Amino acid sequence: MGMLVEGVWKDVPRDTRLTGGEFVRTESLFRDQVTADGATGYRAEAGRYHLYVALSCPWAHRTVVYRALKGLEQAVTLSAAGPISEPNGWTFESDPVNGARYLHEVYVKARPGYTGRVTVPVLWDRKTGTIVNNESSEIIRMLNREFDAHATRRLPDMYPGPLRAEIDRWNELIYRTVNNGVYRAGFATAQEKYKDAVRQLFETFETLEQHLARYRYLCGRRMTEADWRLFTTLVRFDAVYHYHFKCNLYRLVDYPNLWAYTRELYQFPGVAATVDLKQIKEHYYASQPRVNPSRIVALGPVLDASDFSEPHGREQLAARSGQ
Repeated sequence: MGMLVEGVWKDVPRDTRLTGGEFVRTESLFRDQVTADGATGYRAEAGRYHLYVALSCPWAHRTVVYRALKGLEQAVTLSAAGPISEPNGWTFESDPVNGARYLHEVYVKARPGYTGRVTVPVLWDRKTGTIVNNESSEIIRMLNREFDAHATRRLPDMYPGPLRAEIDRWNELIYRTVNNGVYRAGFATAQEKYKDAVRQLFETFETLEQHLARYRYLCGRRMTEADWRLFTTLVRFDAVYHYHFKCNLYRLVDYPNLWAYTRELYQFPGVAATVDLKQIKEHYYASQPRVNPSRIVALGPVLDASDFSEPHGREQLAARSGQ
């Protein structure tokens, strides 16, 4: 796994010896904000911003989902990297904005001498010629509200004031044990760290299964940011995390409510087109040789769009899902 060191791309694998065999995710370093009024120096304008993503990456997938949910395809342009991210990192067939072949070139253009991991998503500003933000949780909030003047689909606020405390509680649990939990399991190099991650993951799955038996969405009858942050991990779970990351106590399809909930989100208008199971499997199996040295892509499970398109039946929960 490579990274930039003083602006030069180098093969620097993650070293878990300092953390006792535990995978620790690094913090995103570009954290500026786009606002509707431009008070931050970055005004939400159609055609000004460009997203660099990879359809295989769950963190980048969040931003692709939000772009589709809001109908921002014309307002915020997009470049998608191919599924194989070795040995030069995320690679693009074409980049109409910066002419970059590799994402690390975009990072260096924004910050010469940059040292750090090169991750997607990236929100690029054409006007100032720099990266605004590379933290998915912050980018989706910008897409949620700040670009409303340019959205072609009108949806309720996904981070409404009255529900923020509840959304934040779900986000914290899901990030720690599910979104990042699968990576803590898959990249662990100590047995106990792996076991802790897997146990916490499936404890949360049990919590979610029981909750979703009573409520249509995490915060009741209203779809929120917390649902979409969870979705991009769930839609990948049986295809890659169950086997590739050894999160194999159970499959997602073994949880009736959680599986139906995933299908409902998948079937929301515009979302299915953002899910590419072929790229997802290719990326994980072929780009992580420390986990899968042979880089052979597993044939199973036999899972495709038709499975996610089966009726979910969760409409019946709407009347008794609280607020």
